[in-house]
Amino acid sequence: MASQTAVDLRIERRPKLSESVVSAIRGQILSGEFAPGQKLPTESQLTETFGVSRTVIREAIATLAADGLVEARQGAGVFVINHPAQAFASLSHELGNKISHALNVLEVRMGIEIESAGLAALRRNSAQEARIQEAFFEFERLLDARQATGKVDFAFHRAIAAATNNPFYVEVLDALGSRTIPCDVASPWGTESVLTHEYQVGLQREHLVILNAISAGDAQAARDGMRAHLTASQERYRSRLIGQQAEYMQGVGKPRSS
Repeated sequence: MASQTAVDLRIERRPKLSESVVSAIRGQILSGEFAPGQKLPTESQLTETFGVSRTVIREAIATLAADGLVEARQGAGVFVINHPAQAFASLSHELGNKISHALNVLEVRMGIEIESAGLAALRRNSAQEARIQEAFFEFERLLDARQATGKVDFAFHRAIAAATNNPFYVEVLDALGSRTIPCDVASPWGTESVLTHEYQVGLQREHLVILNAISAGDAQAARDGMRAHLTASQERYRSRLIGQQAEYMQGVGKPRSS
């Protein structure tokens, strides 16, 4: 009887149609597809694009307005407005290639992603869990093909954030961006020590621990797995700093090139 109750409590919560529309438009705004000051498509166009009713579109726009992403102007339409996440995203693009910056971003990510992993274990629906798994197996495919995994690595973490069903986790992660993934060749923090195949194999093992915990609905194990994953990344960067210091010390006393 108790086990049946547990099963009943885990019946999936299906997201409302308006939530799917909100998620899609939010992603377009944060990615820059809809720039600040730009007018969104009309209500009729959005209804046709998403295949939903006008009521759903109006509800989605109301949510986006409440989140400070858009504003409705009487007789003119709905426009994208500036918001803190966009300023945050601009800041992340200004960061240089210093390892100290990577460590700072990882510290922020720990404050966000450890809890998002736990919430994802509790709140994810089957479609969201499937997206996390798809990102995991795409990482594996690229790994086997010896191709860059940075973008799909970010997709894995973003899918976990989306599975919290709290849009702000996704918004903050989008603001940080895929530049925070060191195994991406496009990352300013990618170094020879973090672009190796062995390094990425280690990442995938850590991903598997997180994925298994989320699939099992074990919130604490998911938090622990994410904490271990991000802590390991911090340690890899600290090791890189120590290596740089060692290289410097080996050069001390040697003639400097003029």
